[in-house]
Amino acid sequence: MSIRTLAELFQAVARQSKSACLMHKVDGRWLSISTESFADDVRHLAKAFVESGIRPGDRVALMAENGPHWPTVDFATLAVGAALVPIYPTLLPEGAAYVVRDSGSRILFVQGVERLAGLLAVRDQMPSIERIVLVAGAAPPPGAESFEAFRARGAGVTRAEFDGWCERPRPEDLATLIYTSGTTGDPKGVMLTHDNLVSNVVTGCTLLGLEGHFTALSFLPLSHSFERMVDYCFFYKGVTIAYAESIQAVPQNLQEVRPHVFVAVPRLYEKVMARAYENAAAGGGLKNRIFRWAVEVGKQALRERLAFRNPGARVRIADKLVFAKLRERLGGRLEFAMSGGAPLPRDVAEFFWAAGVPIYEGYGLTETSPVISVNVRGSVKLGTVGRPMPGIEVRIADDGEIVTRGPNVMRGYYDNPEATAEVLDGDGWFKTGDIGHLDEEGFLVITDRKKELIVNAYGKNIAPAPIENALKASRYVGQAVVVGDRRQFLSALLVPDFEAFGAWAAAEKLEGPVEAQLRHPSARALFQAEVDRVNAQLARYEQLRSFEVVPNEFTLEGGELTPTLKVKRRVVQTKYKELLDRLYAAGEKS
Repeated sequence: MSIRTLAELFQAVARQSKSACLMHKVDGRWLSISTESFADDVRHLAKAFVESGIRPGDRVALMAENGPHWPTVDFATLAVGAALVPIYPTLLPEGAAYVVRDSGSRILFVQGVERLAGLLAVRDQMPSIERIVLVAGAAPPPGAESFEAFRARGAGVTRAEFDGWCERPRPEDLATLIYTSGTTGDPKGVMLTHDNLVSNVVTGCTLLGLEGHFTALSFLPLSHSFERMVDYCFFYKGVTIAYAESIQAVPQNLQEVRPHVFVAVPRLYEKVMARAYENAAAGGGLKNRIFRWAVEVGKQALRERLAFRNPGARVRIADKLVFAKLRERLGGRLEFAMSGGAPLPRDVAEFFWAAGVPIYEGYGLTETSPVISVNVRGSVKLGTVGRPMPGIEVRIADDGEIVTRGPNVMRGYYDNPEATAEVLDGDGWFKTGDIGHLDEEGFLVITDRKKELIVNAYGKNIAPAPIENALKASRYVGQAVVVGDRRQFLSALLVPDFEAFGAWAAAEKLEGPVEAQLRHPSARALFQAEVDRVNAQLARYEQLRSFEVVPNEFTLEGGELTPTLKVKRRVVQTKYKELLDRLYAAGEKS
């Protein structure tokens, strides 16, 4: 069926009649929600919106974790012609209030009594809000109402009435306002239309090879444009969506749900790979040697793995001894996984493909709905983010910036024409802010963020991301930030992979807190060896002359990461200014 709007997409979903359209865990048990039940909830909520005065063009805000309530609010909002404003559930109350205020949202859905209490404390900062609805939890306090009470306003809705509302939205109408994560200033509201998102969904479904009998595990936040778009694809193709309990519960949920597909950011894949190496090392000499032999054999057969051809007898032995166990930890029936949100280190991609776990890396931004290019079965090239999707143009500007044009490109930034004009020209070309190139086969290669390029004291342009990825390839390095703008040389702040470093420290019999362990000469030598390994691959002006290992992880709560887990370089450099100043003072004297 051809669809033009997300309201029409929902109508297509409602006709599927699946007994398990959605799944979620309640009191320790996985429960299934049928298409009929889900569609009924959407219709009642849409009627409740209409009865509450929500009209086409209005905005509805949602601050919640993944779960059945998320698509219910989303599709009900879209059906009546309003626009959903997702808010990252990790945002502090003041940050959430900014999004609500800037978007002019009229209704705010909030999950959890603690989150609600924080938002009620800043209620005066959200003058446009008329109702606050508690999605789940105890009885709401004064100033809010329960989801059940709000939904009850939709009693008596008819299918004909609902279908009439679904016919109103047009492809060019605003479907959502998604606020950027704010790595370089206040968040901006990205205006995406029905056509923007539908174009990405329809093309994505054509390329990805999703099957109606698949089950997907959803755990990347739905407030993240990538997960939301992919979930639309799941809905459209009839894939059962199981919502993970939490990020922490993903390993257990993988075993329980046994998904055929999921979407994740590179950090998850990095952790799975690091854990595999750690378990092999902990198993002793023979186990470790077998594991490393299997990885090497798998990598030698990458060409066959990428082409889904018979990889040969040695790989079949490696599968039986090592890789089958890894795949079982991912549920045992995974067809493929997808990676986005940040560059996937090549060594991580090679590891999983060697193990018979296809990971398709894509590229895009919230402003492009979000996918611009993607690797797909039959067209995979590691180290790239795939070819541009059909109907999407990509070219490289004179300064190396990637610019793109297509039906997926946003309308602009909400109520911010100046910011819109900076990135979107009159011919519809959008400046991504990323540096890269198209190779001889048309695959897109990302080098770095344009605004994050380091210009050293001698005028050399240096991309920090490849250096950081090389550092994170070490099993002992969890996070890395390279600095050196307008400096004579580069330095790095390293955060240990605390699990791997803890095992190493125990083997070395280092005692005391991690801060003391990191100061030990043998620990310094460990990280120096990793820096030396990376430096050996770099041009002289790119090499790291100094580094420091910090004992605290970069986190959302600490302010160093955005909700999409990107490092806020300015925050990190400000927070560790004294440490960096000492590093450079010592280095410039040497």
